[in-house]
Amino acid sequence: MKNVKQGGGETCTFGVHLTLDGYGGSPEKLNDPKRIEKALVELTDKLGMERMTEPVVKYAEPRNIKDSGGYSGFVMIVESHISIHTFPKKRFVSIDAYTCKSDMDKDAIVGYFKKMFDLEDTEVQFFKRGLKFPLQDLV
Repeated sequence: MKNVKQGGGETCTFGVHLTLDGYGGSPEKLNDPKRIEKALVELTDKLGMERMTEPVVKYAEPRNIKDSGGYSGFVMIVESHISIHTFPKKRFVSIDAYTCKSDMDKDAIVGYFKKMFDLEDTEVQFFKRGLKFPLQDLV
């Protein structure tokens, strides 16, 4: 966490956010709510994050040609959240892992999900959040 002077006060980076879009996944694994719940528990443990809630996984009905239905899972963590949205008929998954920690093991996360859902290909974005986050309380 590198502090810089911004408008007279010290700032830091609030956290990091990883987005993973996975292609060519196993339709059976992407359509398994217990697997999605397991992933939310295992990943938070693997990353040393503290769950504030138990994971919630719900089925989303098909909406249109783009959204042919699937499962969405979410877990709120002290450090922020992790979400998973599956589209089994598209063999696709969209995942967010957001933390206020200053870093996370990107390769471990990508490897974990590749194995969890048998992903053939991934697109990963990784970026810092809150680049001007105040180090001290302002009020």
